[in-house]
Amino acid sequence: MIDSIFRYEFLQNAFASGLIIGVIAPLLGVFIVVRRLSLIADALSHVTLAGIAGSLYLSQSISALGLLNPLYLGITASVTGSLFIERLRRLYKHYEELAIPIIMSAGLGFGAIFISLAEGFSSDLFSYLFGSVSAVSRQDLWIVLIIALVVVLFLSFFFKELFVLSFDEEYAKASGLPAKWIHVLFMIVTALVIAGSMRIVGILLVSSLITLPVAAAMRISKSFKQAIIFSIVFGELAVIVGLASAFYLNIAPGGTIVVVSIIILLLTILSKKWTKKGVPAQ
Repeated sequence: MIDSIFRYEFLQNAFASGLIIGVIAPLLGVFIVVRRLSLIADALSHVTLAGIAGSLYLSQSISALGLLNPLYLGITASVTGSLFIERLRRLYKHYEELAIPIIMSAGLGFGAIFISLAEGFSSDLFSYLFGSVSAVSRQDLWIVLIIALVVVLFLSFFFKELFVLSFDEEYAKASGLPAKWIHVLFMIVTALVIAGSMRIVGILLVSSLITLPVAAAMRISKSFKQAIIFSIVFGELAVIVGLASAFYLNIAPGGTIVVVSIIILLLTILSKKWTKKGVPAQ
């Protein structure tokens, strides 16, 4: 397989993109899980689906847009959805969780409309839904690289603020932190990661790469920093094994990455139980 990676550009693009996503998705996922915002990833992935489906429909209807990368409209839709979620969370102060199903429903609705207008599923849309090793272009890789740079810069500048907001939002606001704007930026960065990950993992499964490695890491980590490190390790392991399995078995990489992530999670749960059983009673 290593020979094939050096020989074929699409495999280079897929594995390079996968390795980058294997870092940034769990890295951001730690903050998402700690802040109890896991379902936001699902909502934004469905909004991204609407953007991708809309772009594919427009490329069919308007020949001039045929060369437009659907990822651009997907990113635009995802970022817009994140801003609407934040706005609705403020509008329904006592029922903030309502924002997620509202935006998710909107994404599914628009996605279904564009898919029906495009006369059903196409092979392009299928690759966006479940990921594809062969569909990742060099342009997609550059987009992922730019998104990774944005994530690294954002976390570098606001790591301490995000840490405080994640564990004690009231204290963060009382201490004078610009909680509102940091949260808006966090939502935008999350939207970018979700949109950038869909070529490898797929729109319908991208939230799994954000949450499953974190869930596994939280079973064995003893600190926040350990949770970040283990999440990245598990994310990379899931991506590498998943992409290799997808290549040899000729199946969608999103499914294999998720299955590997679930296996890792089960192993961490079992290892915790075995460790407890092995501790002698005092």
